[in-house]
Parts: sequence; structure tokens; C-alpha cells
Amino acid sequence: MSHILLVDDEEAVCWALERALRQAGHQVAKASSAEEAFAHAAARRPDAIVLDVRLPGMDGLTALGRLQQLTNHAPTIVVTAYGNLSTAVRAVEGGAFDYLAKPFDLQQALEAIERALEQRRRAVAHGPEPTSGPETTEEIVGQSPAMQLVFKRIALVAPRSACVLITGESGTGKELVARAIHRHSPRRDRPFLPVHIAALNPSLVESELFGHVKGAFTGAAQARLGLLSLADGGTVFLDELADIPLSVQAKLLRVLEHQEVLPVGGNQPHKNDLRILSATHQDLSRQVAEGRFRHDLFFRLNVFQIHLPPLRERVDDIGLLAEHFLRRFEPRALPLVPETLRYLQGLPWFGNVRELRNALEHAAIMARGGPLLPEHFPPPWASAPPDSARELADAVRRWAVQRLGKQARPEHLYAELLAQIEPALLDEVMRRSRGNRWVAARWLGLNRATVRKKLATYGLTDAHRPTPASDTEA
Repeated sequence: MSHILLVDDEEAVCWALERALRQAGHQVAKASSAEEAFAHAAARRPDAIVLDVRLPGMDGLTALGRLQQLTNHAPTIVVTAYGNLSTAVRAVEGGAFDYLAKPFDLQQALEAIERALEQRRRAVAHGPEPTSGPETTEEIVGQSPAMQLVFKRIALVAPRSACVLITGESGTGKELVARAIHRHSPRRDRPFLPVHIAALNPSLVESELFGHVKGAFTGAAQARLGLLSLADGGTVFLDELADIPLSVQAKLLRVLEHQEVLPVGGNQPHKNDLRILSATHQDLSRQVAEGRFRHDLFFRLNVFQIHLPPLRERVDDIGLLAEHFLRRFEPRALPLVPETLRYLQGLPWFGNVRELRNALEHAAIMARGGPLLPEHFPPPWASAPPDSARELADAVRRWAVQRLGKQARPEHLYAELLAQIEPALLDEVMRRSRGNRWVAARWLGLNRATVRKKLATYGLTDAHRPTPASDTEA
């Protein structure tokens, strides 16, 4: 039987956790403030702690160090409903065993507590790591569960020297993640060097990365250090990793395995202390299968992976991002009009955060200091990602082959196809536009009367319409 200390001022959270833990056979003490938690910990040392960040009086992260001292570093699970990268980093640096974002699944919390108790039983407890200096201005914005996981993974890997592969669509902020990892790492005072592989001259990629000796090739009048050598002691961020030529991949593997850089034309490698972070929006596993990327290099670079979700999968962050960008270039546009926020949350954002920022700047110019309205924004980018368009075309082709094979003399084939596709398209557009037919008609390139008629035809008239007031139609 273990003794658990719950530190949270939300009665519902404490009640649910206490009930579940007692059913599992544990003893539970509750505290609604950091000061009360100190008294509990001094009276009876807990085996594990569940600690909320937002508490009356002293906050949880400030109290974490004191609780660690009082409990001989009992494993602590930090929970918060207001997490960001700074919170995750401070929690991990302060010695937290795990980090959960509210609202969390009860089973997820129980599993984290059991892992913490197992660690306690094995007596593998570490003291708090020294905290870093003043926080750098936060650039990664988001409170969605998907971004909480990103913050947590950054916090876990930043103190290490492991290679990190950052994946995600273009415009999701992969370089920001790389900079955050470097900023919170022991190498923070050494160089951070971003290298955009696609921007390098294909015939000179090897020379740019590794440098060259005098006379290595025509035009090499003097020796030159490569980008990897310039970042000695620091971090190199290789963007668009899939574009590295195969001939260069073998030399990069040597850098990772032996921490040595061999200049072009040279025969004497020199030691180089580097951490390599890399990013790609392409499917590297497919590239490996097709022989376009070395499998051994892939596994060396993919020690730890952080995936950035597309913006359309974290709609709740759009308002935060909009405020973040508008504070930079047009604070007069704040706060956002509710109608505009609904409009932004309904767009697909194939260009992700980069597209959102550009759209906001466009709207700020059009609004001329006034509130931003939907009509101030550029038309949504209508193109789907190339892979999606190709998959859709293949699916239609397969459907047509199947239908043509079943009917000797098919009729009304086009009408059949529309009956399959239109309801799904209309339903998704209405969902993303929050039931606003005016917005849906604009996205579809149809007039509102046509949209209304089609919705009625497929029985979607009232779909995704929370209130009549949410539509601009009378």
C-alpha cells in the first residue's frame, strides 16, 4: 500500500483521483494549496505526488523544489490546464516524473502514478536539475492536447545529446522546435546553425557541409571550413533532410558515429562536437524503402522523434496563434471579433501556421486599423496537399473501374459519383464552417441558394448549426 499526496484546488479532480486510487488500494492525502501540501509532506512523507500548477498562493512549479526536498525526491506528476513549452521545461528541469495536461484521461493518470510508484520502489530517485536563467520569449504557441505532447517531448529530450527528427507538414514550425530544443539544452551558449539543404547548390552540398582543402576542386583557391565545423560545440539543424544526396549521406553518418568531419579533398579528419537535429515533411521511411535514403543514417538521425500536428488538427489553438501574431504587427485588431474567430477556425489551413500568419497580416492591411472581418482575409487556398489530391484521383479511378466492370452498359455514372462525393464534401465543409452557409458557399465557389438546395437534397439542412445566430443569412 502506497501513500499518495494530491495537491489540487479543483474538488472534482481530487475526488475522481482519490476514489480511483483508494479502489486500487492506496492511501490518499489531499491539499488545496502548496502551503498545505508542505504540512502534509512534513507530517508523512508520500510515495508519490500529483501536483497542479495553478494553485492559490504559491504556484505548483515554485513549490516543486520544496516538495522534492521534504519528500526525499518523491516522484511528482505535474498537471495543468494552462500548459506551454515553458511550463513543460520547468516541470522536467524541476525534477517532475511526468507531465499531464488537463483534461486528462483518468486511466492515463493512474498509469502515470503506477509508473512513479514503481520508480520509487526501485529507489531510482534523482534530485532537481538546476534551473536555467531568464526565459526566452516564447515562440511556440498552443494549448491543445497535441501541442502539450510536443512541449513534453521537447522538455524530455532537450537536456540530452540525442539526435532528434522533427516531422510535420510545411509551415507547422519545425525550425521553432529545433531552436527550442537548443535553447533549453546544455549547448545553449554555443552556436545554433540552421542548414536548409534544399537551398544549397546540389553540386556543392558536400563542400558546404564539410568544407574543403585548398585545391580540392577547380576554384578551391584556399581551404574553407564547412558549416558543420562552424557549429562545433553547438547544434546543427538540417532542414529538408530528404534532399541530402546519397553520396553525402555516408559522410554524414561518419560524423554521427565518430564525431569527425573530413573536408572534401582532405585525408585527415578532425574532431567535431555536434548535436544534429533534422526535419522533413516527406515520408523518410518510404525514401528508405525506395533506396533514396540510407537506412543506417535514418536510424541514427531518428533516435527521438517529435511530430508537429497540422493546424487543422488543433483548431482550438487558432485563436491563441491569431492573438500572438496580431500583438506583433497589429494590436489594434485585438480582441478578435467572434465571427472572425469562427471563420478562421473553419478554414483547412493547408499552409498551416505560416499561412495563418500571412492571412492575418493581409487582413490587418485591409482593415486599416479596424476590427478584422471575414471579408478582409484572402480567399482560402483551394489546393489540397499533392498526396491527398493524388489519393482522391486514384480512389475515383478505382470506383469507376469497379462500376464499369459490374455493368455491361452503365447509366447515370456521373450522378452516382456525385451522390457518393457531394454529401461527404458538404458535411465536412458545414462542420468546419460551424454551420455557416455563407462561409460554406464561399469555400465551395457556389451561391448560397445552391448550397441550401443541395443541403436539403441530402438531408443536411440543420447539420452543424448550433444556433441560427451563427449564420449570416436572415
